[in-house]
Amino acid sequence: MSTPPLAPLLQRATAHLAPVMPLLTELGELFTGAGHEIALVGGPVRDAFLGRESPDIDLTTSASPDETEALLKTWGSATWDMGRAFGTIGARRGATVVEVTTYRADAYEPESRKPVVAFGTSLEEDLVRRDFAVNAMALRLPSMEFVDPYDGLADLAERRLRTPSAPEVSFSDDPLRMMRAARFAAQLGFHVEPSAEAAMRDMADRLSIISAERVRDELTKLLLAPSPRAGLALLVETGLADQVLPELPALKLEVDEHHRHKDVYEHSLTVLEQAIALEGPRTVPGLGAVEPVAAPDLVLRLAALLHDIGKPATRTFETGGGVSFHHHEMVGAKMTRKRLRELRFDKDTVKQVSRLVELHLRFHGYGGGEWTDSAVRRYVTDAGPLLSRLHLLTRSDTTTRNRRKAERLSRTYDDLEARIAKLLAEEELAAVRPELDGNQIAETLGIRPGPVLGRAYKHLLAVRLDQGVIGEDAARAELLRWWSEQPESADV
Repeated sequence: MSTPPLAPLLQRATAHLAPVMPLLTELGELFTGAGHEIALVGGPVRDAFLGRESPDIDLTTSASPDETEALLKTWGSATWDMGRAFGTIGARRGATVVEVTTYRADAYEPESRKPVVAFGTSLEEDLVRRDFAVNAMALRLPSMEFVDPYDGLADLAERRLRTPSAPEVSFSDDPLRMMRAARFAAQLGFHVEPSAEAAMRDMADRLSIISAERVRDELTKLLLAPSPRAGLALLVETGLADQVLPELPALKLEVDEHHRHKDVYEHSLTVLEQAIALEGPRTVPGLGAVEPVAAPDLVLRLAALLHDIGKPATRTFETGGGVSFHHHEMVGAKMTRKRLRELRFDKDTVKQVSRLVELHLRFHGYGGGEWTDSAVRRYVTDAGPLLSRLHLLTRSDTTTRNRRKAERLSRTYDDLEARIAKLLAEEELAAVRPELDGNQIAETLGIRPGPVLGRAYKHLLAVRLDQGVIGEDAARAELLRWWSEQPESADV
C-alpha cells in the first residue's frame, strides 16, 4: 500500500488538532521567539493522523531544561521538574498540562535499568531514538511543518510497527519498547514488521533489566486496550511473556478438561474477550438493568486472564483418560497473588484479583438451582464488593461450543442473579452482620474483648448467613446455646 497524498492527510490532522492549535501556536511563537526550535512529537501527531483523541501534549525542543523552565514560567501558572535529568519540564495553565523535553540521544548500558542521558542537537536526532516510526513524526511549531524522516506516515497507512533504527539497536537501547510493540498491537491493531518481531524473539531476555514497575505499567496499558488478545499473543509468541507473565505461556501445555479448546491458554484468552464484552451497561432477563462493571476494568481483566493459571500445577490424569485440576482455583489464587506482587501491583488490586480467581468456580456448585438461600447468602458475602465482577467472570468462563449447554448455563446464572437480587432487597446482604454486635455479645456472655469474643461473633455471623434474620432474642438464645458447649465458658 502506498502512502496517500500528504496534503489532505496533513489538513485532516491539523483539523483534528484544532482544539489545541491556539496553544500550539502560542508555545511555538514563545520558543522560536527566544531562538529555539520546538515541535509536537510522538503520540499526539500519530493520533492526529489516525483521528484518535490523544491525552497528552508532548513537545520536544532544542532548548535546555533550564531554558525551557524559564520560558514556561512566563506562559503557565505553574511549572515543575518532571525529570530534569531526562530533560523534561512540565507546565500548567488552567486545565491544560504540557510536557516539554529537550532533544534526546540516550541509550541503556548493557546491564543498566536506567538510560544514560545525552541531549541531542537536532529534531531528526531526537526522532531516531523514538520507539517506532509511527511515533517518530513531528510537527514543527508554529509553522506546522511536517517532519517524517523515517516514513512513519507510510507505516500508518500499512498499520505497521517498524523501528526508526535497526530493531536490535532500538530494543537494546530500551528493551521496554518490545512490550510497547505488544501494547500498540492491542491499542491500535497494528502488526509488527518481521525483522522487529524477530529481534523481539532474539532479545526477549533483555527485558529482565527493566524495573518491575515499568513492566507493570506497560502490561496494564495493554490489558486496558480495546483488543488485549492481540498484544498478549504477541508477548507469548516472542517469548516476552516468559519474562513478564510466565504463567500465561505455561497454559499452552495443558489440555482443557472440557476438550473444547486447543489448550487452556486459548480458553483464557477467550474468557478475557468475553469478560470485556460484558463490561458496561448490562441487563438480565427478569431483572432489567443491573449494576454494571465500568469499562475498562483492570481487576476483571486480570482475573479473566489468570483465572486458570493453577491448572498446570494441579493436573491429574484420571483412570480412563480423563484430566482433572482439583483445587486449581486455590492454587491459582496463590500464584496470582505472588505474580502480581512481583509486578508491584498495589495491594488492593492484588487482593481483589486473587480473590476473584479463588471464587471463579463457586457457581458450578449451583447445579440446576439447588442452592439453599443460605448458600446464596454465602456466595454474596464471600464475593463482597467484587460481586458484580464475579458475575461477569463466571459468565465469561463458559466457552463451550455446545449452544444448548451455553444457553442453559446462562439461564441458570440468570436465575442465580435473580435470587441474589431478591435476597439483597429483603435482607440487605451487602451489609450483612450478626444480629448482636460485639458489645451485646460481650454483655450476654460476660466476657471481655479478645479471641473468644471473635469466635462468638463468627458463630452468629454463620447463623445469620444460614438462617437469615431471626431476631435478637433468637440470636441471643443461639449464642447462649453455643456458649454452653464451649470449654472456655467454664473458665471466663
